[in-house]
Amino acid sequence: MASCVRIEKDETGIRTLILDKPPVNALGQELVAAMQEAADALRRDAEARVLVVRSAGKHFCGGADLKERQGMTEEQVRAFVPRLAGAVRAIAELPFPTIASVRGAALGGGCELALACDLRVLAQDATIGLRETALAILPGAGGTQRLTRIAGMARAKRWIFTAKVHTAAEALEDGVADHVSLPERLDEDTQALAESIAANGPVAVRAAKRAIERGITMPMAEALDYEWGCYTETIGTEDRLEALKAFAEKRKPSFRGR
Repeated sequence: MASCVRIEKDETGIRTLILDKPPVNALGQELVAAMQEAADALRRDAEARVLVVRSAGKHFCGGADLKERQGMTEEQVRAFVPRLAGAVRAIAELPFPTIASVRGAALGGGCELALACDLRVLAQDATIGLRETALAILPGAGGTQRLTRIAGMARAKRWIFTAKVHTAAEALEDGVADHVSLPERLDEDTQALAESIAANGPVAVRAAKRAIERGITMPMAEALDYEWGCYTETIGTEDRLEALKAFAEKRKPSFRGR
């Protein structure tokens, strides 16, 4: 894996994907390839319970590497943008919950990466937005679709049509941010959220993510049947029996993911 991306692991199942390509983690070919490789490795990680995506530096991700893009032919752009979209999609489709921990700027493709995560925690002084129409293009890594599903059609149109850069408070008001932290508490608050997820039954959490994401595309009756199918995956698990035993013994359960 390229040095611009690394994965950190802990024994509780929390994984951290760290972007480290100063100064702003611009999404050029090297970083995009490393993100795809990291997502592939994380998908194979059976012990992972939750992923935090963050930057090693001052900014989450400033978006496309425009200097690199200037040197590309039209054919190269047509080949590269789907690769970028694919790397972001690979993060979105990880089978366990993901949290974007955003400090500094999350713009363009950086915003799209944050939108691809299940939850977003922003530092109070962070900024976020889809700037593409100001560059005479449109979001091409899922922004038009994920923002609409997260914030609703009217807000998504306003964000994309105006290309405005939003404050963390505005993102929270529009439903894009799930929590806003003091800058000095961003890592601590994100870790606390990750721990609260990792403490729950891993089989159940993964099944719940599938039920939510796939069910929303189905008619209600079909979605309820799908939910039940996901529920049945938990019935025969050791973790379910451990939860009942822990309740009876008035202690916290110790889940093992099976």
